[in-house]
Formats: sequence, C-alpha cells, structure tokens
Amino acid sequence: MRKTVFLILSLFLVYSQSFAATYIVDPVHTEIGFSAKHMVISNVKGVFKEFSGAVELDDKNILKTVNAHILTKSIDTRHDKRDTHLKSPDFLDIAKFPEITFKSTSVTNKGGDMYEVDGELTICGVKKTVTLEGEMHGIAKDPWGNMRAGFTARGEINRKDFGLIWNQVLETGGLLVSDEVKLILEVEAILQKG
Repeated sequence: MRKTVFLILSLFLVYSQSFAATYIVDPVHTEIGFSAKHMVISNVKGVFKEFSGAVELDDKNILKTVNAHILTKSIDTRHDKRDTHLKSPDFLDIAKFPEITFKSTSVTNKGGDMYEVDGELTICGVKKTVTLEGEMHGIAKDPWGNMRAGFTARGEINRKDFGLIWNQVLETGGLLVSDEVKLILEVEAILQKG
C-alpha cells in the first residue's frame, strides 16, 4: 500500500512539474531600477548592474514564481561620490551585505496580463514582505530560436524598514533623502532548455 501511495505521489509531482517552464533573467535586456526623492524637489534614479534571477510560468503561461539576487556593489546612480556613500555602512554596507534578494511567496493574476506579486525582500539582512504590481508583456521567439518573456514590475518600500536610516536635515527643515524608494523593474527572461 505504501509503495502505491508513494508511486502516485511521485507521478503527481512529475506531472505537475512537467508543466512548469523556467525563464532565466537576461541581464543584457533587464533593468533593476529605483528612485528616491532628493531634497523633496527632484528624483534621483539608479540601477543595479549585476543580478540574476528566474521566473516560472505554468502550462498556460501564467506567472507562478519570481526570484532574484542583486549584488549591492553594482549600484549605479551616475555619481561616483554618491555611489561610494550608498555602498558604505550608512546605507547598503556592501562588505557585510553583498546581496539583496527577492523570493515570491504568492502570485495573483489580476486579470489579463496584470499580476500582484507578494514576496520576501531582504536588504542588509532584514527580510520584509513587499508587494509588486506587474505586467507580463508576452512571449516571443528571438532570431536564434530562444523563447523570451517580458515583464514590468513596480513597487515602493520604506528604506527605514530595512535599517537604512541615514539622513541629513536641510536648513529649510526638510530631509536630504526621502524614506520612500520606488522600485522599477524591466525584465526580459529566456526559457531554460532541458
């Protein structure tokens, strides 16, 4: 009896996994971006240049899971002095925390190509649940026979939730950097073969 139950469970797992397709993030066609208010009068934008990740789709090309690993040392706001400060213990402390990670915990199809992705975001060793609003742009075959999927996702976090509390008070009474940070992701991923 036990062997029969084990066999049925094994077949069920193989059957369900056979309908999952894993797409690996293509860093050449992906941008992991963010923006934060500077002195309440402008937005400073930046990107992370080194990262990896994957998305999983079911047999109907419905998004199932998302995960990402981002190297903190790769932050780039197009200003060397600012980037050096962002890499310091005042902010990302890249020597102590070399990675930012995201792992989805639930994905909800909101109708059509729109999704809501809840997941665990870890920055500086602090793990918090965040929600990303996303859109799947479609799937297409490139000239070399690779299947590619495209996505956009947006969200917002409070950096203080992750221990990033450094700031400076301005003469006018405002703060140099906003607590709210907007996340903007443009992702293209390639179907993993085999």
